[in-house]
Amino acid sequence: MTIAALDPRTGTALAGLLLSMADDEFVIGFSDSEWTGIAPILEEDVAMSSLAQDELGHARALYELLAGVLGDGRDADALAYDREPEAYRHARLLDHGRGDWATTIARRLLYETADAARLASIGEGWPPLAELVAKIRREERYHVMHVLAWTDRLARAGGDARSRFVAALEALAPDAPTVLAAQEGEAALLEAGILTRPMTSAAASWRAEVAGILGPLGITIALEQAADTARSRSGHSRDFRWLWGELTSVRRSDPGATW
Repeated sequence: MTIAALDPRTGTALAGLLLSMADDEFVIGFSDSEWTGIAPILEEDVAMSSLAQDELGHARALYELLAGVLGDGRDADALAYDREPEAYRHARLLDHGRGDWATTIARRLLYETADAARLASIGEGWPPLAELVAKIRREERYHVMHVLAWTDRLARAGGDARSRFVAALEALAPDAPTVLAAQEGEAALLEAGILTRPMTSAAASWRAEVAGILGPLGITIALEQAADTARSRSGHSRDFRWLWGELTSVRRSDPGATW
């Protein structure tokens, strides 16, 4: 189904939603894949590799849906790799560098819980997305379980482990709400049933969930309402520009190659 088959306003908004979701999964997946071989314990080499592979698989599936909606000849690989850094629309939360293990777990906690709230907001209005999201949610459940186990472990460890984790949460908190920034064209998506609730409602549920996770651990962070999508998903950092160079290096080494 291309944009031409949809109401123009809805089609444009859907393309924006798909791009932001795909870019989020792509960037966090590639970033977390860097822990393979250097994670704190052997089991986490395997776990983080698996999580990253899941995220990249979700990104590919979303890019494929987007390619069908756009109908401009680009495939999933072109959408993923053939754009300049400024064209990516991932949330600012994912602009932060990988950092140490505490930073990675803090970022993953904030992202996975926000992403779960976003996925729970996808309705039946566009069946291809609804069907994909149902599959993604089944897999993401294990991502949340993994990060909650590490959240509890780091927070209860005391000493340097806890202080690093809390510091990372506080540093990331200002950008965390950008995952749930109001989507451009949100009214059209709600009217079409592609979204079942505004992102402001999803964000309120997410903030309550994060407070419920961190409160019993004696941790409080401020999660303010995000700005609009344009401000929340543009102006990317130097850390992302470095990551972009890494993730596109093979593709750019021979632009004419068939992969």
